[in-house]
Amino acid sequence: MADRLRLALIGCGMAAKPHAAALKSLTDRIEVAGVYARSPERRAAFAAEHGFPEAPSLDALVADPTIDAALVITPPNARADIVSAFARAGKHILSEKPLERTAEAAEAIVTICEAADVTLGVVFQHRFRKASEALADRLRDSSLGPIRVVGADIPWWREQAYYDEPGRGTYARDGGGVLISQAIHTLDLMLSLTGPAAELQGLTATTPLHRMEAEDYAAAVLRFANGAMGHLMASTAHYPGEAESLRLDCDRASVRLKSGVLDIHWRDGTHEQVGEQATTGGGADPMAFPSDWHRDLIADFAEAVRTGRAPRVTGRQALDVHRLIAAIERSSRDRRAISLPE
Repeated sequence: MADRLRLALIGCGMAAKPHAAALKSLTDRIEVAGVYARSPERRAAFAAEHGFPEAPSLDALVADPTIDAALVITPPNARADIVSAFARAGKHILSEKPLERTAEAAEAIVTICEAADVTLGVVFQHRFRKASEALADRLRDSSLGPIRVVGADIPWWREQAYYDEPGRGTYARDGGGVLISQAIHTLDLMLSLTGPAAELQGLTATTPLHRMEAEDYAAAVLRFANGAMGHLMASTAHYPGEAESLRLDCDRASVRLKSGVLDIHWRDGTHEQVGEQATTGGGADPMAFPSDWHRDLIADFAEAVRTGRAPRVTGRQALDVHRLIAAIERSSRDRRAISLPE
């Protein structure tokens, strides 16, 4: 590999906006070798707007021996064939979330990349917020004590126009609704801090506030493998929407992550705050958040490829949140508690 990672960018939809901003701030480490999307008009407009070269075809990017990796930002139903083609060509993969529409399909993508001996990273940028990193550090050094209670709340809002786009909120294209499309970021962050869930009981629904196939509301109670109890609520039916929050009650302190800020309330009465207020895309504009977290995640992936280490968010780690979402959906469908793994 040359000094700079040569990266193919696949997909130019709404989710590509923060990636483009992040990549333009990493030109000392990453070179965008070509942009491809199925729509020639969208591809040309995106490439021109961001100053990236436009690729003539997907096959041309796969066959280019100078390209090191692909950043795949397509809808979930388009991922498997693209990942397979690049992985077979020996190119590393950074995939937007979710990896695929189901836990089984996500595991198949992980297996494809492992068999091809290429690095697979996943875009769970919430782990790269400064406040999230500070909390992870506190849990690693045991200063907070063991986690006893967990609460994850995602009271977001989406206009009906959002779901009027063909395929959005369907199982065929997206794999589901609020759980796999929006809440997955907070749930991944939660599991990265708490460890896996051992048992849960969940309920999902589509409220009268939206016309869509999949759920716009989900809730669950959980027991984690470490013995902690918890709950989660995820919605795109909470107008006008507000930032998601994650709360951990530990032996020595209670902590809350919200809007990029970590509040630590120590049991001795002192209070500590880390991070800066930031928007998170919980309201009508899904892309109302900064690109810094994407920048740091992409930079970590590039360094992982360059040095041969694993990225901070691997494909196999991402399977944990896929399995959690699948368990919530199954629990709601079967009206019973689910043990993980099942």
